Amino acid sequence: MPAQHAYVPDMNQLMTAEELLSTNVPNKRTELVRGRLIVHEPPGGRHGYIAANLAFQLNQHIDQPIPNTYLEFAPDLVVEVLSHNDRPGEVLAKVGDWLDAGARLVWVVDPERRLARVYREDGTEYMLNETAQLLGEDVLPGFSCTLASILG
Repeated sequence: MPAQHAYVPDMNQLMTAEELLSTNVPNKRTELVRGRLIVHEPPGGRHGYIAANLAFQLNQHIDQPIPNTYLEFAPDLVVEVLSHNDRPGEVLAKVGDWLDAGARLVWVVDPERRLARVYREDGTEYMLNETAQLLGEDVLPGFSCTLASILG
């Protein structure tokens, strides 16, 4: 049985959001799903490039203070940029979790296929190709950008 590194917490034990804030897993991406710590390999440079492009465009549209702690509620808009090792079933489960928690709009951006899926709180969904507009709808009124503009 391989030795576990001191910095890797027991992933079978439930964890709170505050515990995740103080957990350091070097060179890995972490998230908390239903109280369980999920550790991923870093998604890579292209993923970061796309996430930064979209964050830049969203930031130009809105500007509000964000606390350092985790929020006690789901955000109105959730964006998931897929990386090459994301599994479709896991991503869809996360979309369902976000919507169940109260998110109103979820964008799943797929850089490899150059498309995005948009999921709404009412259960409807649709797919966009790279020339289509990502719209803020009633969540971010007036926001729009082409998918191609964030994919580069």
